[in-house]
Amino acid sequence: MAEDLKQAAAKGLFWGGVSNGLQQLLNLAFGIFLCRILSEDDYGMVGMLAIFAAIANAIQESGFRSAITNRKNITHADYNSVFWVSLGLGVVLYIILFLSVPLIADFFHTPELVPLGRFLFLGFLISSTGTAHNAYLFKNLKVKEMSKATLLATLVSGGVALVMALNGMAYWGIATQNVVYITVSTLMFWRYSDFKPNFQFSLQPVKEMLPFSSKLLITTIFHLLNENFFTTLLGHFFTKKDVGYYYNGYKWTNTGTQTISLAIENVMQPVMSKADDGDRLRVFCKLLEVTAFISMPCMIGLALIAPEFISITIGDKWLPSADIMMVLCVWGAFFPICQVYQKQLLSAGKSGEMMFCVISRCAVQIAVVALTFRYGILTMVASGTAANVLSILVVHYFVRHINGLSLWMFFRAVFPFVIVAALSVTAGYFAACWLDGEWARVAVKIAVTAAVYLGALWVARVGVMSEAVEFLRRMMQKKISTKK
Repeated sequence: MAEDLKQAAAKGLFWGGVSNGLQQLLNLAFGIFLCRILSEDDYGMVGMLAIFAAIANAIQESGFRSAITNRKNITHADYNSVFWVSLGLGVVLYIILFLSVPLIADFFHTPELVPLGRFLFLGFLISSTGTAHNAYLFKNLKVKEMSKATLLATLVSGGVALVMALNGMAYWGIATQNVVYITVSTLMFWRYSDFKPNFQFSLQPVKEMLPFSSKLLITTIFHLLNENFFTTLLGHFFTKKDVGYYYNGYKWTNTGTQTISLAIENVMQPVMSKADDGDRLRVFCKLLEVTAFISMPCMIGLALIAPEFISITIGDKWLPSADIMMVLCVWGAFFPICQVYQKQLLSAGKSGEMMFCVISRCAVQIAVVALTFRYGILTMVASGTAANVLSILVVHYFVRHINGLSLWMFFRAVFPFVIVAALSVTAGYFAACWLDGEWARVAVKIAVTAAVYLGALWVARVGVMSEAVEFLRRMMQKKISTKK
């Protein structure tokens, strides 16, 4: 059983990592072209609406995917019930937001948001038709199929947005990119899922899931508030340009974070929900190590090259985003760790504890931001980042009662990678600080940081490093033998 779970996790992490890596590379390519064509105000327009679309999408999904994953004996009736309830919620929410958009536009003093919002909000309505199919793929660890769906959606939506931007359609291109992405991925979820809805459904399965999923819904809403609070505050008290700077700094940081955290998320809860009590701590510690091994050098390294990255890719007009990006990357390095903790709570059915952790983090974040926003955007972002990192201690308190993880075990699993990554980035900075060319600085920073990080772990004989090399070796041998 333990070996089967290990193989399932390894396979899922591999496909999830490959998919998310390719997806983020596509997003990077399309994002570079769009940022060079569009203005700061264009991104600010879409950024001001992001929180409303995200919360509406969370409500129509209502935590059903995770609730289904935790059910031991799943039936067609369960998926069918989720399908119709999610679709009904999507329709109701779209009507409410359709009628409420003028109030949102008044809040941001931007009347152009009315038609834009009514179009952008179509995304979560379309997404509601695929919630059950997404849950089916997630439950059955169909990571490869989900990867194909999201990659195709990224490619098609990015191409559409680029064509629209080149034809002078400004922020409509960004909005259309979001809607097209959801449409294509939903269609592909239908194609790869064996579940097909019918009109014979009962509300009983949803009622049984509600105690778990409702807590998860509240958790998701507060998480979204935490992630989008800056954008909302900036949109009301500052200019659209300020929103655009923050939106892009957050977007590029989030691209790196999601590459890591989504790969973990696609396998964490299904694997942990099937793990025996004796295996739970060992599997959890291994996931912590693997996540820290990847996230720390990648995200701290991204902070290191942020100024050059912004200047080279999207132009000097976006340089104010680089400072914001550097600060956000600190939380980006720890966010996947926090996700692993939260998935452990979900796999154990502790949605109430997870809800408390996210609500408390959001409350502290809002309080900190409310006290510091008058001192400038950077102070506000830095204070919020510090509060988010410290919030891991709260979720750790609840997880240690599930699997026995002590605080020392957490530090032993994570902080060696934090220290080595920090030293590696420092070496990369001093190796490149004397260079004038941006391309030369980026190349030296990346090369030196990677060499020092991997070299230090190899010399120290860190277990996860050896396991990663061995796993890649086996994958290559398997590919070679298959071709023969």
